[in-house]
Amino acid sequence: MKREYNFTKARRGSLVPRTLGKTRVTIRLDNDILEHFQNLVDQAGGGNYQTLMNDALREEVRAQKAH
Repeated sequence: MKREYNFTKARRGSLVPRTLGKTRVTIRLDNDILEHFQNLVDQAGGGNYQTLMNDALREEVRAQKAH
């Protein structure tokens, strides 16, 4: 192990690799909405609440297009 390291030419890379077809966004959600989807995941025994939210939004978009 060196006593000092030279980071003058260092570049910060992406912390999370990009997933094709997905865009990282920051949004604010009401607590009750977030808790609802997190509870659904807990009741199902695990999973990803973001996937459930994405599925719910996709279903709403399809319903809107059908009208």
